[in-house]
Amino acid sequence: MKDDLIVRARDVTKVYRMGAEEVHALRGITLDIRRGQYLSIMGPSGSGKSTFFNMVGGLDTPSTGDVFIEGFRLADLNQRQLAWVRCNKIGYIFQSFNLIPTMTALENVAIARVFAGFSPHQAREDAARVLELVGLAHRLGHLPAQVSGGQQQRIAIARALVNEPSIILADEPTGNLDLHTGEEIITLLDEMKAKLGITVITATHDMKMLSASDVVVWIKDGAVERVAQKGEVEIEVGTIDGKTLA
Repeated sequence: MKDDLIVRARDVTKVYRMGAEEVHALRGITLDIRRGQYLSIMGPSGSGKSTFFNMVGGLDTPSTGDVFIEGFRLADLNQRQLAWVRCNKIGYIFQSFNLIPTMTALENVAIARVFAGFSPHQAREDAARVLELVGLAHRLGHLPAQVSGGQQQRIAIARALVNEPSIILADEPTGNLDLHTGEEIITLLDEMKAKLGITVITATHDMKMLSASDVVVWIKDGAVERVAQKGEVEIEVGTIDGKTLA
């Protein structure tokens, strides 16, 4: 149903100009993403997946074409409205965690709530609640350097969740983690999708991500090469390099 569509991309292109040269990063991507889906965007370096990811997050603008979030055309929003969408509708998770090293876990999460207009007291209460949700109630007062990489990513996930977004955008969320910890983060994102009803969109090289994905979109040379639904994804996962990764 059309009402279930939380993201719509229509013939999105992106051209970067480097002197006299034009680089076509995106070549007319059209894609629908449904509310509550776990969708992974995969492709080699330079394929355009990160560029498209940034379009969905309102971090970049298409050269031509349109992106809609919950029915709103991003190109119609002014800078203040776009900032509100980024703060309230989208939670961002990055490969490098992007935590403030001098702030505790509680403070790193609470600051996102303060930026959304909540009082410091309310922000701390909400941050503590979400940190408990991701299994870090015992690490509220710890600095990023005092916890493991997996726990740092859990803090980053809590920060992405604290403003109760509709969409989580995770850019290579397991890229800096070992195999076991990466699997834990994938499982956690899947659990958050189920518990909170959020839409999870990842840009990733990690084949383990396929096991949690409802939909996988492969991008190559700036265009959608193919789209696989969960049943098809499980078949693919079972045959990668002769190993079962699901």
